[in-house]
Order: sequence, then structure tokens, then C-alpha cells
Amino acid sequence: MSIDNKKKRAQLPFRINILFFAIFLMFSVLILQLGVVQILNGEAHQEEIERTNIDTTSVPVPRGKILDTNGNVIVDNKAMYSITYTPPKGVQAKDRLKLAKNLAEYIDMSQEDRLKRITDRDKREYYYLLNQDDVDERLDGLDTSEMDNADVYNHTLDLITEEEISDFSDDDMEIIAIKKELDKAYSLTPQVIKNEDVTAEEYATVAENLDRLPGINATTDWDRVYPYEDTLTSLLGSITSQEQGIPAEDVQAYLSKGYSRNDRVGKSGLEEQYEDFLRGRKEQIQYETRKDGTIVGTDTVVEGQRGKDLVLTIDMEFQEKVDEIVLDEFKDAKEKYPGPNQYLTNAFAVVMNPKTGELLAMSGVNYDKKEKEYNDAAFMALASAYEPGSSVKGASVLAGYESGAISPGQSFFDNPIRIASTPVKKSVRNLGYVNDYQALEKSSNVYMFYIALRMMGENRHPYPDNSSLNASWNEYNNALNDLQNYFNQFGLGASTGIDFPYESTGVRSNSAPNPGNVLDFTIGQYDTYTTLQLAQYVSTIANDGYRVQPHFLKQVHDPVASFDELGPVYYTKNTQVMNKIDMSQSEIERVQEGFRRVYSTGTASSYFNNADYTAAGKTGTAETSIYEDGKLLADTNSLSLVGYAPYDDPEVAFAIIVPHTGEGNGINNKIGRRILDAYFEVKEEQDEEEAVD
Repeated sequence: MSIDNKKKRAQLPFRINILFFAIFLMFSVLILQLGVVQILNGEAHQEEIERTNIDTTSVPVPRGKILDTNGNVIVDNKAMYSITYTPPKGVQAKDRLKLAKNLAEYIDMSQEDRLKRITDRDKREYYYLLNQDDVDERLDGLDTSEMDNADVYNHTLDLITEEEISDFSDDDMEIIAIKKELDKAYSLTPQVIKNEDVTAEEYATVAENLDRLPGINATTDWDRVYPYEDTLTSLLGSITSQEQGIPAEDVQAYLSKGYSRNDRVGKSGLEEQYEDFLRGRKEQIQYETRKDGTIVGTDTVVEGQRGKDLVLTIDMEFQEKVDEIVLDEFKDAKEKYPGPNQYLTNAFAVVMNPKTGELLAMSGVNYDKKEKEYNDAAFMALASAYEPGSSVKGASVLAGYESGAISPGQSFFDNPIRIASTPVKKSVRNLGYVNDYQALEKSSNVYMFYIALRMMGENRHPYPDNSSLNASWNEYNNALNDLQNYFNQFGLGASTGIDFPYESTGVRSNSAPNPGNVLDFTIGQYDTYTTLQLAQYVSTIANDGYRVQPHFLKQVHDPVASFDELGPVYYTKNTQVMNKIDMSQSEIERVQEGFRRVYSTGTASSYFNNADYTAAGKTGTAETSIYEDGKLLADTNSLSLVGYAPYDDPEVAFAIIVPHTGEGNGINNKIGRRILDAYFEVKEEQDEEEAVD
């Protein structure tokens, strides 16, 4: 054996020893590190592994009830079975698909309306989850480097063919419908999967199998019901569905108040106006979850409380009578005079307490020509404005007093006024000399025209035939502006302040193209007003010049366990005086007397002079025209009536507008008389019932 080979064999054990020593050192370091982790930091790491998160979510509660002034329930809640889903954090689409398949074994989601809501995208997402690997392979070779994840996903769905999603079975479609509802849920927030037509069997079966249905719960839900059916529904308003949730345009405002995106909220009418009272206090549940999203514990930290109950000023017994009266007289006019009244499509009435502003009834009817149906349109009494005609002459006379255009007791000769280059301005008939009382009693247009002329600085009387006005353009526009400002004090052309999400203030003209428009304004044939504005106007006169805010709300009550009882009073709506008109008491009393004469010996006397009560008010007729595409179709009249009773101590005031009549047949006066009769009849009956109790 050579010397070189002997040296090599001698070096081999040495190198192996070095290698083993190095390995020994490495294992020693590893063992040392494991010791440090387990002994020194083991507890901290174990805590990290077992660490849980605490999250709080809110569960909706039933809304408060709405009752009338006598405690009759107008809007209530109906309990119903409900299947809900509260997803943990981090739940994936495949998890929801699996859950949907399991849930489909226990509930029926094959209703036609649900299946119709399934979209093409819903089907594609379902197919993708079932065939994800196959569909993903279709992206091979495509450049997706400039796409974000959402774009890639959308493009992937587009690669699924119409044929592949066209032959789903009924079972598949039901699973898709369930998954569609599951997908809407937010983490730790209950989402209703089904709450309509949930059978007792479905409810019980789901409840028995909750261990197979993570996040699913069998509980109870509620829906709004209306014991008086369609009565007042256009004013009561509605709430959103859970699918609609909170309005997108106000989402941040609602979220800041503790709402969830799928909460049902008032979206119109009094449901919207008093959302803060009706919503209630949500139940707050604290969830304890692991890092993977698994829920390990729950705890109710705030007990839920249903919404507060509203008591309205409306008397439903009286409201139903007013609705019946308006509809009866409206149908009678339509049926007796179908030709002349072909453009008659609406009639409105508002009844209120002139001293407190409490709205006792608000009624409206709309005729649907296409469907030939009569529908509730009470909301239009505060949303639609019309020229009222002579019913506003009380405001014109008071404006004349205050502006100095006339003095109490002043007379004018009621004869046609012929202004150069202007259509003749006259009353229905020549009345001779009339004072302020008689101008209201007999409804003199000419008297009002002289008020307007004098406010323009034109003091000639009688007015010379075919003479030109001395007033400048600025003077008659200033007169119009002054008249409008006087009218605003009564609520005409201004907000009434009603507790409702929306009201029209009518159309206020910015200028008068000619002096004749200023004259027309004083007889209610220029600017437009709502029925509610007219009711506030006549209430202001009845209430000695104090304009009060009309309101639907009377009281708010805290909820109690018994749904049949009202809880303690939480809030009371008090009378709110908005302003006092700038006219003296003696001047207001002259208009009140003029209004009394209208009902006893004047234009409304044939309808009211034999009543058991003394009423006062003013009739009105405005000439209106119907145009279509710039072509005149018909000349019509808008009829109005305002009034109050008893004259010496008013407790009820009302306004009526019946626009676009061809043959009115006294419909405004008939409605007014029957409304006042109904008011005193209901009052007497209720007083007798209270006396017996």
C-alpha cells in the first residue's frame, strides 16, 4: 500500500468526526431554541393561539305601533316565523353553498317570485363554485396582469357559457335562491332568509337541525299590518324591505345612528317622519370569535326594546266618515255629469282644530281613468296646489286694511272695471255699492280689484272706462309682492310647518306680466295653494289671527310588555303658534262677521243656513283651463270652500278643493256641510259614550 493511500485513510475519520460534531452543534442549538420557545415563551404563544376577538352586533326589534286619538290601533305588527342567517367572520362562498344545500332540505324556496329574482350572474356564480378548477383553466394563456381580483373574477364568470347555466334542475334553482339570500348577510349581522309563508313544519325542522346549519336560526319576525286597511295609508307611509335596507342616499347618516345596512326603515309618510321614535332600541349581542372566525360564545349586553308607540290627532271614526263623504260626492258628480266632468280626477278635504293645530282628518280621492278606479290620495291634500278662487278673499280684505288701501266699512261700486288693453274685470253679477261685509257675503270680485288698484297707487273710483293705469311696472309688482307677503302670514304660499316629510308650498309668481294679474291675485286666480294651506289660513282667521302649526302627532308613549296597553307618556306635542298676523282684532272680527254672513245669507247659505250650529267661511271658484301639447281642451272650474264652527267658539275648521270640474253641482258645499254634520254627530256620540263609562 502506498504512503499516499495511508494518509487518505487517516484523514477520513477525522473529517467524519468534524461533520458529526457540526451536526451535534446544530441539534444542540435547535434543542436550546425549542426549550426557549416552550419554557420561556410557551405561555405567551399559547395565549396567541387561543386568543379570541370580541365583536358586538345589533338585532332589530319590532317597530312601535301607531294609534288614533282614541287609542284605536292604526298600524300594528304581525308576528311571523322567520329563518335567519348570522354569518361568522371570514365565511367563504363555498361555505355558503354547502349551507344552502343543507338548508334546502328543510325549507321551500321554490316560490315563483323568488325564482324570478335569480339573475344570470347568480347562476354563473353557482356553476363556478361547482366547477371552479375547470373554469379557472379557461384563463390559461390570458394576460390578467393588469386586472384586479374583481375584474379577473368577472372575466372568469363571462367564460361560462349560456348552455352551461341553462339546464339547472328545480333543486339547483332552489339552492341558488337560498344562497342568494345568504350572500346578502354581513358578518355577525342577522339576515332574514325566509319570513313569508314559513310553515310550522319548516320552523320546527330547522330548529331541530341547527347543528347542521351553522349561523342559521329559527326565530320570529314581524310585518306591518293595517287594521283599517287602506284608510289613511298614503299618509301613514311605508317602510323598506330588508332587501332594500337603508336608503343608499342616506347610508352614512343611518350607519352613524347604529343602523345596519339591511335594516327596515320608514321611507315615506309618518313612518319616515317619526323613524327615530318608531325604530326602537336594538338588542345588542356580543360575539366571541376565534382568529378563524368561529363563534365560541355569545352574550346579550343590551336588551332590545320595540319602538315607541305614536298616538295621532286623527280620529279614525271621523276620518272614515270624511273619506266616505268625499268619495260619495265625487262619484256622484262624475256619474251624473260624465261629459262635463271628464277632467275631474281629484277631490280633497282637510279638517283641523283651529286653536291647537291638531289634524282631525285629511282625505283625498283620485280617479284612475285607465283602471277606472277610485284611490286614496290623502297625501295630495298637502302635496298638490291649485288656484283656490274667492275663498282667499278674507286675506285680501285684511291685506287691504293693513296696507291702508281700504278702511273698515269702506264701500265701492261693484260694476265692471275696464282697463285699457286688458280684459274686463267684473264680478259674477253687478252688485252695486258693497262694503267689506257685503263684499265677502256676496263674493264681490270688483271690491277686491279696488284693493289691488289702491295698493298699486291707483285711487280713481269708480274707475273710468278704458283708461290706462297710472301705476308703473315696479308699482304693480311691488303691490303683488306686498299681497303675497300678507298672504304668507296666513300660511298661503308658505310652509305650514306640518310634521310630514314633504309638503308643497304652491306656486308663488315672481312678477306680474300685467296689472290684471295683480287684480286676479286678490280673487285667488294667480298663485296656487294646497288644501292644507287653505285649512291653516281659515284656522288663522277663526283663531283671532294666531297661525298654529298643523300636526298629526299627539303623543309618544314608551312601549310596555303588553301589546294591548299604552306605556307612560314619553313626549307630548304641544300647540305651536307660528305667528300672529299683523292686523288688529277689530279688523279680524270684521272678516269673521263677513264669513258668518257667507254661510247665513250669502253664497253658501242655501247649504248651511238650516244647520244646528252656526258656521262661517268662504266659497271659491277659480276659472282653470286644461291644455294638452299647447292646445286648449276644456275650460273648467276649480271649486273650493273654507269654513269653521261654531262661529262664536271655533273648534273645527276645514278646507276643500275640487279641481277641474265641468259641472260642480255644488260639490264643494255639499262636502263641507256633510263634514261639519259628521263632526258634531261623532262628537255627540263620543260624549255620550264617555258619560256612560
